[in-house]
Amino acid sequence: MRPAQEGAQRRTPPAPLLREVYGGLLRKARHDQGRTLADVADEAGVSMPYLSEVERGLKEPSSEVLEALCGALGAGVADLVGAAHRELTSAVEPVTPLRSTAVTPAGTGHEAVLLAA
Repeated sequence: MRPAQEGAQRRTPPAPLLREVYGGLLRKARHDQGRTLADVADEAGVSMPYLSEVERGLKEPSSEVLEALCGALGAGVADLVGAAHRELTSAVEPVTPLRSTAVTPAGTGHEAVLLAA
């Protein structure tokens, strides 16, 4: 096996997109309540096809739409964001800051911290 192939096999899968996580959490909340797409979409003031796309992670809703959807499901945006944070942090390895002194002016006594996402 060539070294390039070995590296490709060791890579961790990419973190899920935030819209996919939000969509999955919204769908789970709706299912847990035994509600239909039509019911939640109507209460939130969005179309049923749009809600379906949000739940499947195909659309990235605005903060206003997230507020309406969470409200229709009896939750707050903070609840959704907190649940997404827990899901994302459990799905990916912690990000380790990259340290470099090459980008700081000499003699400042400060060390730069570069964050990799």
